[in-house]
Amino acid sequence: MGATMDVDIGGTFTDCLVTLDDGRTAAIKTPTTKHRLAAGFMKTVQQAAAEFDLTMEELLRRTDIVRYSTTVAMNTLIQRNGPKLALISTAGHEDVLRIARAASWTDSTLSQEIRNVAQIDKPAPLVERSLVVGARERVDCFGRVVQPLDEEHFLQQLRGLVDQGVRGFVVSLLYGYLNPVHEQRIRELIETEYPEGYLGAMPIMLASEVLPKRWEYTRTNTTLLNAYLHQAMWEELAGMNDDLRAQGYERGIMMVHNTGGMAEVYHTAAVETFNGGPVAGLIGGAAVGQKLGHPNVIVGDMGGTSFDLGVVVGGSTRTYEFRPVIDQFWVDMTILQTRSIGAGGGSIAWVNTAVGDRLEVGPRGAGSLPGPAAYGLGGKEPTVTDADLVLGLIDPAGYFGGSLQLQPALAEEAIRKHVAEPLGISVVDAARRIRRIVDANMADVIARETLLRGYDPKDFVLMAFGGAGPTHCAGFGGHLGISRMYVLPTSPVFCAWGSSTMPVVHIYELSRRVELLAAGDECPLSDYAAFNDAVETLKAQALRDLQGEGYSADDVSFSLELDMKFGGQFHLHRASSPVLRLAGEDDVKAVYERFAEEYAEVFSPLNVFPRGGVEIHNFVLRSQTAPPEWDLPVHPLEGRDPAVAQTGSRLVHWEGGDAVTPVYSQALLRAGNRLTGPGIVEAPYTTVVVDPEFSLEVDEHLNFVITADGEEQS
Repeated sequence: MGATMDVDIGGTFTDCLVTLDDGRTAAIKTPTTKHRLAAGFMKTVQQAAAEFDLTMEELLRRTDIVRYSTTVAMNTLIQRNGPKLALISTAGHEDVLRIARAASWTDSTLSQEIRNVAQIDKPAPLVERSLVVGARERVDCFGRVVQPLDEEHFLQQLRGLVDQGVRGFVVSLLYGYLNPVHEQRIRELIETEYPEGYLGAMPIMLASEVLPKRWEYTRTNTTLLNAYLHQAMWEELAGMNDDLRAQGYERGIMMVHNTGGMAEVYHTAAVETFNGGPVAGLIGGAAVGQKLGHPNVIVGDMGGTSFDLGVVVGGSTRTYEFRPVIDQFWVDMTILQTRSIGAGGGSIAWVNTAVGDRLEVGPRGAGSLPGPAAYGLGGKEPTVTDADLVLGLIDPAGYFGGSLQLQPALAEEAIRKHVAEPLGISVVDAARRIRRIVDANMADVIARETLLRGYDPKDFVLMAFGGAGPTHCAGFGGHLGISRMYVLPTSPVFCAWGSSTMPVVHIYELSRRVELLAAGDECPLSDYAAFNDAVETLKAQALRDLQGEGYSADDVSFSLELDMKFGGQFHLHRASSPVLRLAGEDDVKAVYERFAEEYAEVFSPLNVFPRGGVEIHNFVLRSQTAPPEWDLPVHPLEGRDPAVAQTGSRLVHWEGGDAVTPVYSQALLRAGNRLTGPGIVEAPYTTVVVDPEFSLEVDEHLNFVITADGEEQS
């Protein structure tokens, strides 16, 4: 195995972790170049090569795989700079995006925004109403053609769409997921009118291929988002691929998916890349937790723009978004559940005069340009990083590996002008409040994500990642009473590292209704054809794609999940299936018993009601290769005294008062060392803050284990 390269492009920083075949690693962070993400990425590669005393060409020729997660999809939606698209629906259903659902205005809003009914509105669709046309056709709920497609009428509308500047088509017809014949014919008509050899050729996406599932609104949303993001993703990835190949890289790029795996760029849908970075961190946190013997893990990644949260329960990340939302739009995809809030080092502190001079932090952020006021790049508003600098937690000369000199005077001036003077307090007190509020915001989202699922955060360990996570973990973790917090050597670039633990994964979904148990009848299903045919259809798609990526059937394992419900219920519950095929009554009973068991865990055994019947509505097939093999390095314990690692001390304005605080170097700390707070440990791309009444111990893997004083270390 040659070198590997794992990259995560965030809103503020681009993280890169390079591992050579001899085991040496280089972790690099550079500011994200939003005008062209590939430029920042290639800069990290260049710096990594320099750390190994290699040229960029030598490093890339030794590299076997590049794994990549990106914010391109998020940025495209935020800026609304995707292509002009047309939507083709069934006649009479042209307003599916505008009708949406009764409360679509709550899909992406915060609770305080939902309460402001006077100002809230439904999200504006990505397609103008004038660019939505209805095709005269009809397929019924059984997949039978009731009204053939009126081709002449469609062609008349098609020419009008092109004249309005349309650059792509989305076709989502009623019940097209059951019988796609009309969607496929519409594609043929468009390609006939505007063949590939003409400049007028445009991408066409069919809902029956992107997401062959029921629910017209979410199916259309998902297909539309895929089309809207496709061009921006393609241009960025094509440019990156060209840059890599020009420097000697000869293999493909693997994209991180929000489903919990990765796949080659050419076998990746654009919507699958949305939120890939946080999902990589979640998968990596679960993998490390397994190695350390912790099945329950909270993964908290505090970067420059956001705080991303994931929860691992019982060693499993198989918790999906109940109602997955991309930007403002409800989609119907299998997305691992993570949460993000605007709480990063670049989050802006501001006084909300509308509610009585209340200090708020985020969700707006300063980004990498102009960045915090202390960067000296034109930023005028105070951020969390500015507050940490004023408090003495960050060394202005050693920030970002010493490559970026911070200016404390600019940070103080920004906090004074925008926070301290409006509130009538000192600059230091203002900085303390900023830190206190951002820590409380992160603690609050962790509490909601655990308590609302029925878990106590005290039963979890916290893994703090990102450049700012180790600086704040004692604050937000201690607030929740979490007894053990980990900062790993790879924490500043952990989402990039997390992708190295991910297998190649494809997920295929299909809506088919199968009655597993009839209402009032304990006799289980006896005709297995519908169930088995659905699985075989998905399996054939999976094998086609995996073989296209160079894998054989022997390299792949399959698992099946089913969206099921008891009769009379509206919402579906996803359960794992113990079998891929039904061969007899025992298999049917095994599927039901697994569903009842998982249902009872979530909703209590009192709600299990087999006499109401049990229905399967969606089939979800997961195909994956074996995950990469890896292990944590082990170092001999060298004693508890960390004195040899101390590099100095400085005055820090702690919450309880000022104190001259010892400063340590991460590179000089050894396994077994223990320090009692207050203390600060400096690393090239992060600062680990050990608040008073906390302790830090270095374990045999060189992880930092932070505990509240009095908690037992093991």
